[in-house]
Amino acid sequence: MNNEIILVVEDEPAIREMIMTALEMAGFECVQAEDVSSAHRQVVDHRPALILLDWMLPGGQSGIDFCRMLKKDELLSEIPVIMLTAKGEEDNKVQGLDAGADDYITKPFSTRELISRIKAVLRRSSALSGEKPIEAEGLSLDPVSQRVTADGNAVEIGPTEYRLLAFFMSHPERAYTRTQLLDQVWGGNVYVEDRTIDVHIRRLRKVLEPHDYAGFIQTVRGTGYRFSTQLAG
Repeated sequence: MNNEIILVVEDEPAIREMIMTALEMAGFECVQAEDVSSAHRQVVDHRPALILLDWMLPGGQSGIDFCRMLKKDELLSEIPVIMLTAKGEEDNKVQGLDAGADDYITKPFSTRELISRIKAVLRRSSALSGEKPIEAEGLSLDPVSQRVTADGNAVEIGPTEYRLLAFFMSHPERAYTRTQLLDQVWGGNVYVEDRTIDVHIRRLRKVLEPHDYAGFIQTVRGTGYRFSTQLAG
């Protein structure tokens, strides 16, 4: 048994029951919610290891709204989220990832694929949730509080850029292709174009620029990107 609680937020009872049955057969413990208010109560009461979150929910607040709310809460922001939705267009996927979602799966999906995605996200989440701060020439990332500081000053950073920086700082001085970054930071099953990586690299550099650390995120011509405290050459 995994002994990990998964919160299933889905307003359609048949789909919710199908998902919960599959998860329980895979060894997970499940709790459920059908709207944002009940989902928030379940998060506070049970502190799930992961949230499966439907995009379209009743009550005036969408799954995206709930995801953004979670990622702004310092006590809850580290809980990984997988979006479940019939919205399959590229822009919707980018919107979900920008809101802080860790993965994205489009209905209809197989329960086998869903379980695989959940296990992959939990592995990545565990790998990025070490307790020891990472330091690099005055740039510091604290996995416990999920805060980034530059020479002691707070760096305002979004959830996706945080995950990207956490991966880079955990694997310095190594060049990664865009495909490798997609696999490691977003998950290989997220169908996002390479240009999305470039967008988040630009955003990461932008938040580091005022602190003079943008140069640590280096373009490797013909390959992709690397994190390095040495001058790019």
